[in-house]
Amino acid sequence: MKQQKHYIIKDNQIIYDFMLTMKYLSDCGRQKFGDHFRIMRISKLILVKLMSYAIRDEENCKRYNIDPDKGILLVGTIGCGKTSLMQLFNLLTYEHRKYIVKPTRAIAGEYLQNGYETILKYGNTEKIYCFDDLGIEQNMKHFGNESNVMAEILLSRYDLLRYRGIITHATTNLNANELEKLYGNRVRSRLREMFNLITFPENAEDLRK
Repeated sequence: MKQQKHYIIKDNQIIYDFMLTMKYLSDCGRQKFGDHFRIMRISKLILVKLMSYAIRDEENCKRYNIDPDKGILLVGTIGCGKTSLMQLFNLLTYEHRKYIVKPTRAIAGEYLQNGYETILKYGNTEKIYCFDDLGIEQNMKHFGNESNVMAEILLSRYDLLRYRGIITHATTNLNANELEKLYGNRVRSRLREMFNLITFPENAEDLRK
């Protein structure tokens, strides 16, 4: 499918047209996820915030209190399109800020096989990750050593942001209190410093239907 150009170049700057960009992402989404996918069924405000962040639109980032030097924590109910959006908005992200979407359950499974090396793999790297479905993974044991794998990784990623400016993204269907219960107060405190919080409305439509 040939995509319609969704931006113009003016004074050596890329200027995006919001509606054309959303159509572009919707077309990409249908190719990737099936003909049922329609990105415009999602809250326009969420799309504006994500787009502003992805292209580092300083005016809109300031308007919506978004820090482009932090990551995104996208919160919403099951099926609302969190994972799909994070995959699609990677298409707009500048090359040096592109990220890998990785399910937290798969990371926990890696820990089961490889132990502490898994924490180092995701917690001490310049690669940018989006940890998908944060909170659904279980604590894992490796040779009898039980670890809250994602808590350890998030603490390490906080240090990466603080000392090296390397961001992290995540999606979750849990609220702040539920995340604190899983990962502890220390991690919850770090999350505030690591992420811009973008939340779907509670009645968000299930895009898988």
